[in-house]
Amino acid sequence: MTTLDERHGEGARDGDRTRGEVALDPADARAPVTVPLDRPGAEVPADSGSKAANLARAAGAGLPVLPGFVIPYEGGDDPVALRRAWQELSDGGARPLVVRSSSPQEDTEASSLAGQFASVLDVRGWQDFRTAVRTVLDSAVRPDGTTAPMAVLVQPMLAARVGGVMFGADPVEGRTDRMLVSAVRGGPDTLVSGEQAGTNYWLSGRGRLLRTEPSGAGPLLTRSELARLARLARRARRTFGGPQDIEFGFDGDGRLWLFQSRPITAMAARPPRGARLLGPGPVAETLPEQLTPLEEDLWVAPMARGLAAALDIGGGAPRRLLRTVPVVTTVGGRAAADLRLLGATGPRHRWPALLNPAPGARRLGAAWRVGRLAAALPGLATDLVADVDRRLAEIPRLSGLPASALVAEVRWTRRTLVSLHAQEALAGTLLKEPPRSRTAAGMALAALETARTRGVPDERVIAEEPVVLALTSPSLRRRGRLPASTDVTGGEERAVPGSRVPDAAATVPSELRHATHHSPTAALPPREALRLRIRWVQELQARLAREAALRLGLDAERVGLLRWRELAAGLHGAPLPADLGARVPLDESAPLPDAFRLTAAGGVVAERGGGSRDGTRGVSGGRAVGTVWDGSGPQPADAVLVVRTLDPALAPLLPALTGLVAQTGSPLSHLAVLAREFELPAVVGVTDAVHRFPVGSRVTVDGTAGDVRPGDAP
Repeated sequence: MTTLDERHGEGARDGDRTRGEVALDPADARAPVTVPLDRPGAEVPADSGSKAANLARAAGAGLPVLPGFVIPYEGGDDPVALRRAWQELSDGGARPLVVRSSSPQEDTEASSLAGQFASVLDVRGWQDFRTAVRTVLDSAVRPDGTTAPMAVLVQPMLAARVGGVMFGADPVEGRTDRMLVSAVRGGPDTLVSGEQAGTNYWLSGRGRLLRTEPSGAGPLLTRSELARLARLARRARRTFGGPQDIEFGFDGDGRLWLFQSRPITAMAARPPRGARLLGPGPVAETLPEQLTPLEEDLWVAPMARGLAAALDIGGGAPRRLLRTVPVVTTVGGRAAADLRLLGATGPRHRWPALLNPAPGARRLGAAWRVGRLAAALPGLATDLVADVDRRLAEIPRLSGLPASALVAEVRWTRRTLVSLHAQEALAGTLLKEPPRSRTAAGMALAALETARTRGVPDERVIAEEPVVLALTSPSLRRRGRLPASTDVTGGEERAVPGSRVPDAAATVPSELRHATHHSPTAALPPREALRLRIRWVQELQARLAREAALRLGLDAERVGLLRWRELAAGLHGAPLPADLGARVPLDESAPLPDAFRLTAAGGVVAERGGGSRDGTRGVSGGRAVGTVWDGSGPQPADAVLVVRTLDPALAPLLPALTGLVAQTGSPLSHLAVLAREFELPAVVGVTDAVHRFPVGSRVTVDGTAGDVRPGDAP
């Protein structure tokens, strides 16, 4: 239709014709002005628009669709024929109509464009009908100036007793074996516009009522009506080849009508059955930032192998599973661990797990190993620490190493990290921690403050006091970023003059030899000593990679895009990958949920409830009441720091805090141990804490009971 009712704002071209009524274009002489919904021509989306075409298709399949007609896009222009169609459908104006948009661009599988175009309800009289058609056509003009193709759907106005929206699947949870119905009194228009909040019903695939929200809502729909809706959803699915988003209404006589049917365009991704439960908690404190491919090979792969070895020795998981499933992996460049393998959450099915003899048999078979290992582990850790210190002290200036020696050093660091991670995990499990043990983080805090008091610039602090590396995370792209200054009064640790430890720098190796023999870190418990060596070896790897980048003519950003095997081959003289220039760093990704599963396409689906019902635990005793703070902005005098993960960089904040709450974390993490040093009440594993406890609100933290409550508890 070319200019019917001033289509898209165009007026009459001839002054002696009625405004809005134009002569027929010869090319449009045979084009229909209106097409009834029960005619085959109405099922063509390009002419009738998707909304009208879907209704015509539904009507042809015998679904309960109201009669009506569509004014096709670019159809004929005959006001007399249009008035005749209006008169017949409205019974001469006695019956109100609904005039709705029907663009080929809306209600498609790719986009619904819900609410983007106009619909006019309760249209009475010929002039009001013409105005309503003009309103719908004018809505085709978008804010950016483009005009969407637009047909107009016309149907009788139904006074519904109850109406609403039904999804033939649960789009929130991505379940095709569930249906979701939301209903209100009257027609569905007040629900879809947001004017009313509906009563929600979750149904099984056969229509059985599973739950209702709000739970105390009155029965808008009977069980029989819900069953009829479920049948309608199943029929619509068969008709259109997939679950549908349906608008419906029950009239005063109890008849069910289908007002609109379109594909569900926003179906949530759903993990496949048996998908692993992952989370950043156990590893985010070590690798809190997004990693490059080379960083994954240098740090994540050895960590995964080391933790798998510890689980194998302790009988924590079947050896066959540990060989096929990585304990630690990366998602979007961020490290995440298998929460069930690491015991951070319970089994999915509790009773079968209790009856399964395999875990007990594994533990029994490993008991003799573990019993002997618990006694020998402190000595083994001491030997490993001494070996690492000796090797670090023997490393010459990196710039003087030949390429083959550079590769050999990186290989040694990767092997050593496997052993360090394995022994560190076993030490955390088997060795009892002293009540007020010394920590690397505590020593690092004291060393940092002492260095700053002496006026040492931050860029020289790590070279003079390498223990400060315990407060930083590894990175190829930047040097260790030191935390902001803070007062550590109340802390047990104090810097000791000459407390230099292996720097792993590309300079002055003589310093390292002196440090390995006179370092106060020898007084650290085994697990803390192992952790500190992990961080030193990671720093050595970063400096080795930067030296390799210089020799290959790459910057730190570009060398991070290589895999370890590619870097080693390049240092041995092989050409770099041909596509290296086309590789781009990963876009900055959002932090991972506390617990999640992956879809078949690698999408992240957060686990509802955080993946564990009993994950909250106190890690440092005591009770405190204070004001929630997120670490940014002015710090309240009674600040309770609420964060996602226990990042070691937060250590300088602890002495001035009243309490600490984290969504993830372990009682054995650096921050948890340091919180116990400062006798700071701390609780970890608090699901969705950063949203549940807004900044500035009051909160009570009970580190003994592992409880966090809003408000000032008595």
